[in-house]
Amino acid sequence: MRRPPILVIVDNVLGEFLRARRRLVDPVGLPDHPTRRAPGLRREEVALLAGVSTHYYARLEQGRDRHPSPQVLDALARALELDADATGHLHRLAAPEAPRRRRAPRPEQVSPELAALLDRWTAEAAVVIGRYRDVLASNALAALVNPGFAVGRNLVRHAFLDPSSREVYVHWREAAEGAVAGLRAAAGADPDDPRLTALVGELSVKSEEFRRMWARHDVRDKTGGTKTFRSPLVGELALRFEAFAVVGAQGQTMYVFHAAPGTRAAESLALLAGLAGRTPAPGPRTPATDVAPRSTGRGQPDAAG
Repeated sequence: MRRPPILVIVDNVLGEFLRARRRLVDPVGLPDHPTRRAPGLRREEVALLAGVSTHYYARLEQGRDRHPSPQVLDALARALELDADATGHLHRLAAPEAPRRRRAPRPEQVSPELAALLDRWTAEAAVVIGRYRDVLASNALAALVNPGFAVGRNLVRHAFLDPSSREVYVHWREAAEGAVAGLRAAAGADPDDPRLTALVGELSVKSEEFRRMWARHDVRDKTGGTKTFRSPLVGELALRFEAFAVVGAQGQTMYVFHAAPGTRAAESLALLAGLAGRTPAPGPRTPATDVAPRSTGRGQPDAAG
């Protein structure tokens, strides 16, 4: 039986990113040669497009030069056709890091005030996601819209390891790619973070689709968009979402899902809101296997749902 590949954590994050992204660029318009076997651009082609020497670009990919100037980074971003999120990520990867002592990770928590606000927010679905894409808080309507929004779940693990997610997300691949790109954006230039390493390692072993998506090094930190969910109660539900960084809680983002007035989606969301209002508050949770037990911000320890 074929064993899944072992995940290797490397410290050359800038070189890994450059290699992954040049392989995704279509070399249309560039001279082709019989020796072109690998997809994407060659090193010398990236160097030519960026206006740097091939030798210097090779040093960047090999990790022998890790802090190119902002001007060089911008030129590489243009050559690799990076969007604003990926360009910002590239700059962060190349930023010199000050020596620091790694502290023991603390469980992410939502403030009691924010958790209480979400509970009072009954017309829209609202959820707070942590740095590792853990659901830290959500209101009753959010859990009806998407069971993956239950407090304690991890959205990336839910997308790839829970078969029900393919029924919940009408456009599953788009949602899965967004979850991976969001995790990559949250990871930033700290790929050896113990919690991130454990999560990526687990998903890489258990899901070939995750391995392929993670290897692309897509980076996306969405501030808004549309997601379409499939509900057994109201059918398909296309909702607009807005994202808000939680001030004072690094890495936490609140997502609010809503529908345009007068639309079928608005009627369906109102129906679910009525059902959520009649749903009793959940009792104490029991430990599960999604994420490690931690506080939900409501004063009680929680585990995966």
